[in-house]
Amino acid sequence: METPAPMSTQTETVTVTDSEELPLPPDEEIAGLEQLLASEPDDFQARCRLGELYFSKGRLDDALVEVKKSIEMAEGLRAEMNRSLAMYYANLGTIYATKNMVDEAEAEFRHALDVFPHDVLALFNLGRLYADKKKYMEAKGYYERLVEMTPDDPIAWYNLAGVYVELDNPQVSDFNTIDVGIQCYLRTLELDPKHLESSFKLMELALSHKKTDLAVRVMESAVEHNPDEPLAYYNLINVYDKCKMFDQAEEARKRLKERFAKKPKDGPKS
Repeated sequence: METPAPMSTQTETVTVTDSEELPLPPDEEIAGLEQLLASEPDDFQARCRLGELYFSKGRLDDALVEVKKSIEMAEGLRAEMNRSLAMYYANLGTIYATKNMVDEAEAEFRHALDVFPHDVLALFNLGRLYADKKKYMEAKGYYERLVEMTPDDPIAWYNLAGVYVELDNPQVSDFNTIDVGIQCYLRTLELDPKHLESSFKLMELALSHKKTDLAVRVMESAVEHNPDEPLAYYNLINVYDKCKMFDQAEEARKRLKERFAKKPKDGPKS
């Protein structure tokens, strides 16, 4: 039978290499972290560690301050992460929508809003998706949230106007929303005076609701801001005729002919 190896009685020497630094004493670590945060106050890890050290040393008031600051920073980081994550879900929904996978697109846009309720892309696309489905009440909710988020975006107001106009139809709802729709079109034109589609739709609404002064004003502004667009002139002339403003209609026809008359070609050079 083999004899067991004898137990070693020699004491081994333990050395600390450069890569294995001994931990600093708490007071020195606190001083170092305080100095670091004085120059880099947004260092999240350093602030968390400092709160722990203050607590371990019984400095409860200081620990309370640092932990509150850490929570505030963490909430900010989480909000930014949620905003970014929502953007990716909304992008995924856009891809599905482009592929005509409507149900999948809707799910991803909703997912984006679950993560970050103010995602503009998801709000816009859900509003458009429900409008396409003729679910105008649902579309209205998303577009109303959208204009709250982007009050200076003419496209958001234009889409909301269209939903309000649809909701005014007695076959769609019991709401009387035509005046709100008109105001939304006016807001669109306030933000983008060259938005011809808004001008045309608002003109039609004004004429159908006996608001002839509004129809004239809208189309005169459309011609002013779109002087190279023949359709603006044609619609202005049509409004003048319907309002029995025949002199103004004739003047608009002359302006149209003068502006878009074909220029004679240069004759042959001798």
